[in-house]
Amino acid sequence: MCNRVVMGWVSVLCLAALPGISAYATKKSASDARQFFKQLPYDLRIQQALNRLTFGPRPGDAQQVKAIGLKKWIDRQLHPDEIFENPVLETKLRTLDTLRMSASQMVRNYPTPQTVRQMVQGQIPFPEDPDRRMMIQKLIAKTEAKKGQGDGAADNTPEAMPLRDLVGQETARALRAGTPQQRLDAFQSLPKDKQDEVLAALGPGPRQALFTAAPPDLRRRIEMANGPQQVVARDLMEGKMLRAIYSNRQLAEVLDDFWFNHFNVFLDKGADRYYITAYERDAIRSHVLGKFHDLLEATAKSPAMLFYLDNWQSVGPDAPQARGRKNSRGLNENYGRELLELHTLGVDGGYTQKDVTEAARCFTGWTINQPQRGGSFFFNGRLHDNGEKTVLGVKIPAGGGESDGEKVLDIVARHPSTAHFLSRKLAQRFVADDPPASLVDRMAATFLKTDGDLRAVMQTMLASKEFWSDGAYRSKLKSPFEMVASAVRALNGDVDFAFPLVNQVAQLGQPLYRKQEPTGYSNSSKEWLNSGGLLARMNFALQVADNRVPGVRVDAAKAAKPDDPVAGIALGSPEFQKR
Repeated sequence: MCNRVVMGWVSVLCLAALPGISAYATKKSASDARQFFKQLPYDLRIQQALNRLTFGPRPGDAQQVKAIGLKKWIDRQLHPDEIFENPVLETKLRTLDTLRMSASQMVRNYPTPQTVRQMVQGQIPFPEDPDRRMMIQKLIAKTEAKKGQGDGAADNTPEAMPLRDLVGQETARALRAGTPQQRLDAFQSLPKDKQDEVLAALGPGPRQALFTAAPPDLRRRIEMANGPQQVVARDLMEGKMLRAIYSNRQLAEVLDDFWFNHFNVFLDKGADRYYITAYERDAIRSHVLGKFHDLLEATAKSPAMLFYLDNWQSVGPDAPQARGRKNSRGLNENYGRELLELHTLGVDGGYTQKDVTEAARCFTGWTINQPQRGGSFFFNGRLHDNGEKTVLGVKIPAGGGESDGEKVLDIVARHPSTAHFLSRKLAQRFVADDPPASLVDRMAATFLKTDGDLRAVMQTMLASKEFWSDGAYRSKLKSPFEMVASAVRALNGDVDFAFPLVNQVAQLGQPLYRKQEPTGYSNSSKEWLNSGGLLARMNFALQVADNRVPGVRVDAAKAAKPDDPVAGIALGSPEFQKR
């Protein structure tokens, strides 16, 4: 009964959602600056905090914040290391083992077909785990042989057998056409030494049908059968979704999303499929409330960024390795340009094309050791331009080596234009699409006074009248990622596996880690304000409320509870699309 009530409520409000959101956008764009001086009552302040500093409130969150006090709750979120993490999240992340691996470990344990050929040829060791090694030999080497690209790999691989010859006609029928539970029962009845061969013989469609009923360890084997190299990206995306839904350290996760987009790297560019996991884990997530200089340097020296913006191939024209070589790669300005335009000063930050070129010269020799094998950052002096440079009016003496790039990072990390550019982006994400200049100026002043302390900048914003104003309240439209995560949180959902939710985010227009441009996804609501995307949100709202999203079970009764300020808003309504 509750579910029908929720569905009916959502269906009615779906019809009103599009004009409602459009009207809200028009209203806010025409708002007077005085709205940012009109303060919210305490209960709405709690809702504002939960909507902006988390991926959406869960049933009961508002009452918990009220019980401990809003100020104390915010202080805890600003110190995530002091928050006990949700054990449910830790359990769900345990299966996603690539989240704890280095890039080189991922290359060996979840290899591409090319890497498998190198394993067979003895150039790279096989995984130490015997089951994973056998799976790779049976499935990947066999696939390579079929394509005519891995004849050597086929020498150690038995010929494939039809499924009915492996298991018999009755079991084959159950595996191919049964219900998910019947498929699981049939599969688990097989001897373990035959299961990997059956997975290979099933084909992608039946394997996916089995996946929905499989326990976590079997899901892992099915993912391996679909292609080991795909597991890395799936883990990365599932981990992001699970953290957004379950983490108790919500502000840290929101900031991780913000800073990853600020320092965006594209997943599908070659070796970055293996580098991005460690990039987000070690360069981004661990620095989101620290000093900006540390965050900037961590991204600059990350193989993910070096590969994405091609700096690993940049060679000084007068570098020792370039002299006398007709086909030398030469200077690459991609990173120097994005460092100044997107990462620090901003497009109007006062730099020139000459500064871009000089900065690029400083970063020559910052490269990667064997990127296709997951190698790490190192400085190669034979690629470096050792001449004198001048960046933003600061002279960098000749012969500095690796420190040339570090000096550039010091200059831009502490520049007034950087302070203002970053403060405005943070205010745009957390306050309003067009944040008040007075707030941005105060945040920038804090940035400069504290040597780029990002926690202090956030504290300045969260202590401001602008953040707690009528002008900020529900003035932002959720991104697809925020909308999907907040819907599951609002319905108190239990996520068995998160990839269907990841696919929903992609269908809504925001494929995770796949923004090709270095700008990352926008912080502006205008990015997501279109009729096609909004209608897709309504369809998702109906599916998730009716438990039709695979891998997710929601409590519709919670959503129909009239006295809960979170669940009382139907997922498809204009109000729920705002944050």
